[in-house]
Amino acid sequence: MTKLKSPGSASKTGSHSELIETIEEQSAELRLLRKEVAEWRKKYEKGELRDIGFNNSEKELQPVYTPLDAAETSAQALGMPGVYPYTRGVHATGYRGRLWTMRQFAGFGSARDTNERYKFLLDHGQTGLSVAFDFPTLMGYDSDHPRSEGEVGKCGVAISSLADMEVLFDGIPLDQVSTSMTINGPAVILYCFYIAAAEKQGVDSRELRGTIQNDILKEYMAQHAWVYPIEPALRLIVDCFEWSAEHVPQWNTISISGYHIREAGATAAQELAFTLADGFTYVERGIARGLNVDTFAPRLSFFWDIHNDFFEEIAKLRAARRIWGRHMKERYGAKDPRSLMMRFHSQTAGVTLTAQQPMNNVVRVAYQAMAAALGGTQSLHTNSMDETLALPTEDAVRLALRTQQILAYETGIPNVIDPLGGSYYVETLTTELEREAESLFEQIEKVGGVVRGLETGWLQRRINESAARQQWEIEQRRRVIVGVNEFVTDEAGLAIELLKVADETEREQKARMAELRRRRDADLVEKRLAALREAAKTPQNLMPYILDCARAYCTLYEIRAAMESVFGAYREPVFF
Repeated sequence: MTKLKSPGSASKTGSHSELIETIEEQSAELRLLRKEVAEWRKKYEKGELRDIGFNNSEKELQPVYTPLDAAETSAQALGMPGVYPYTRGVHATGYRGRLWTMRQFAGFGSARDTNERYKFLLDHGQTGLSVAFDFPTLMGYDSDHPRSEGEVGKCGVAISSLADMEVLFDGIPLDQVSTSMTINGPAVILYCFYIAAAEKQGVDSRELRGTIQNDILKEYMAQHAWVYPIEPALRLIVDCFEWSAEHVPQWNTISISGYHIREAGATAAQELAFTLADGFTYVERGIARGLNVDTFAPRLSFFWDIHNDFFEEIAKLRAARRIWGRHMKERYGAKDPRSLMMRFHSQTAGVTLTAQQPMNNVVRVAYQAMAAALGGTQSLHTNSMDETLALPTEDAVRLALRTQQILAYETGIPNVIDPLGGSYYVETLTTELEREAESLFEQIEKVGGVVRGLETGWLQRRINESAARQQWEIEQRRRVIVGVNEFVTDEAGLAIELLKVADETEREQKARMAELRRRRDADLVEKRLAALREAAKTPQNLMPYILDCARAYCTLYEIRAAMESVFGAYREPVFF
């Protein structure tokens, strides 16, 4: 195939006639390439095609890509690793300097149960911890609250107070491990439990490393684990930015999450645009508080879903870095290079796991993990094959971790930075996703921004429309899911072992809660909660008050309720 000569190949000191000659040569190459493509197109159209949709998450793809498609990507937009606009990665050394963090999301039963799982994972080579909380904790309820009945420890670990957090990390030095906590509505409360647990270990908060998800906008949009109305919830997030910049400077105070948006049915372009729009909203709220963007932006991180379309996912990650860097520099005036660098965690797509033929999930996860590595992720969770059926067993989670280790040490992928950079297909996809995201930003602005888009249901409807279309494609077999709508077998029963969380966990947690309430200083608890309630009525930063409540062993729900008495509770409007 004809290759295009760059106009830059003419020397800057060359004559005017040499430049004209170069341009004429390039024009001739373009004419020849267009002729070659036209001849190929005739052959292609005469051929027989399979009766299936040749689409990515949203639209039909071209059968082949050439320099004509990738011509829009300039050398400046592509750049080099570790150099603005960071299309090819945020670190100049890529994975040659440091591999991605292998961080398996884990949590079940009691704090003691999960502590044992963490030690198992660390013993098998995991390099970071990631806490999965049970549903009552995610919603801000104690294990002994009536609404927690039947759910304690079932889909994650039950954490109702500093006492539980102390047990969760017993024997794990918090100054020597990086911890991610996936929680949003009551995020700052769990964050304070963690800081207080570190204090109990004698660890200064300035030594702590990790991430709290703390992304409430995507909860209203997709996952629905909220507590307070939008405005007070955003206030708490900015309080966290402001306070942590001084007291926990190595901590990522938010993980702006596309994962749940994609799992709810969004396309790759929607995940990209809606997540970045959330990020811009948080930046704007921080600036409106009077914070210098460079004091908090370096600690903003992202979390992406890695779906089945291999090349689209790689292009999405590359486009995300480029868009974030450009907007932070040109729109928000960030000067610190760290503010321009998008750092992110990735997780293979839970929504792609199937209950049918669950062993197939091992293969799905391996390819998705490879896409994450080729896209330059800083951290990765690989789903276990049984996660669509239950929380993973030790054998399943070990295999998921080994998948990452084989990818890191046996495939050669970490040896070269952005090895697909320059691919006609990948560069075209990267540019197209960037363009689609910018178009969606304009639409969001027209409806009044992210918060207004949530209040009116505009964002939620876009995701639901996309989810419905993708489901239709599966049902019509325009999109094949192996073992679900094609290659189906009669299975006598599950051939894999499943983890079951005993009901004893709930009884034990209730007993622990009763003992905690009996032995703590009740007067101090009420004094700290009263101080928090009063502070919530003022513009003061609430982080010191929440941390004081945590230190006094106030429970999760007690702290939640103290602020809820001032802020009120979020009630989702009816959109559909």
